[in-house]
Amino acid sequence: LKGRNLWVLVLGRFPTHHKIGIPEFKYVGNMHGDETVGREMLLHLIDFLVTSYGRDPVITRLLNNTRIHIMPTMNPDGFEATKVPDCYYSRGRYNKNGEDLNRNFPDAFENNNASIQPETQAVMNWIKNETFVLSANLHGGALVASYTFDNGNSVTGSLNGYSRSPDDDVFIHLAKTYSFNHASMYKGTGCDNRQTFPEGITNGYSWYQLEGGMQDYNYVWGQCFEITLELSCCKYPPADQLEEFWNDNKVALIEYIKQVHLGVKGQVTDKNGNPIPDAIVEAKGRPHVCPYRTNEHGEYFLLLLPGTYVINATVPGFKSMLKTVEITNNAGNFSALKQDFSFSEVSIRSRAASCPKTPLYQELERASAAVKPTLHLLVLMTVVLVIFK
Repeated sequence: LKGRNLWVLVLGRFPTHHKIGIPEFKYVGNMHGDETVGREMLLHLIDFLVTSYGRDPVITRLLNNTRIHIMPTMNPDGFEATKVPDCYYSRGRYNKNGEDLNRNFPDAFENNNASIQPETQAVMNWIKNETFVLSANLHGGALVASYTFDNGNSVTGSLNGYSRSPDDDVFIHLAKTYSFNHASMYKGTGCDNRQTFPEGITNGYSWYQLEGGMQDYNYVWGQCFEITLELSCCKYPPADQLEEFWNDNKVALIEYIKQVHLGVKGQVTDKNGNPIPDAIVEAKGRPHVCPYRTNEHGEYFLLLLPGTYVINATVPGFKSMLKTVEITNNAGNFSALKQDFSFSEVSIRSRAASCPKTPLYQELERASAAVKPTLHLLVLMTVVLVIFK
């Protein structure tokens, strides 16, 4: 990075800071510098949101109830290096140091030996400092919505050519939300005869295995559901096609943001009503390899499809609290179901336990190969590992 900043525009009723109960959403474009459509779509989206606020009731409610972060370009150096627009490949894909930013993040499945780039580090810091719930990163070179996991091992089913996350149903829904609201992505025709994507979506690993990807990092370490949107067969199309691209993507970009309001959210507090940070809050039956924890305000956000779930809140050292919730599709109402937890016997702040940046699924694989324990035991081992590491 030539000492330049990566710019983010934040939109919402309270753009300067996080408000309790309002989820954080982000779009990131142009991490491959020569894939330019996403960058332009995000600039159009900013313009559309700002000019529609106060005029369009849906956009007004969306912005009043969501904090939306937009980073049009994650790789400005690569974009500048792409001197000659090309539909296929150019050196501009990489950053100034010749590194592919979408192979540069810590990986949950194997040791990623790539040296972390300034752009990557900046995005990791950003993810750590905000409570992102939902995200998408925009690419070009295909027409498909691709979802976690991009990498995998036997624990996630990679032997069957599909790497399944505990929230696979939610990811499929998110990918379809985009593809079915896009002008043609849902048709699944892809960009040539060799590649077809039924319904315009794919599991990342099923398409091709990828180590050090940003979407898996978001999901495992950022507690943020991210999908990868491939928006154009041509990576750097002529400028006169931009309006058509905007028309194709406009509805999908908005409908996808609304999905940040799926599921359940709430606060975990102690007997005095003070927030408890770092409490583990997860839906039973879908444990994350790096347990999802409350932020500094004691808040949690869990994206879940409509249905009945048992939500388990745990403050390390105290008895878990279980609550059964009935989730309906609230995305259109711009608020997830609210479910708070109050620990009457707790009056301490729980100790922060950060998740190690090691390949967590590798450890699970070793454990399952050694003793073949039940999944619950595996989860327990992971939690213990996380708390005492």
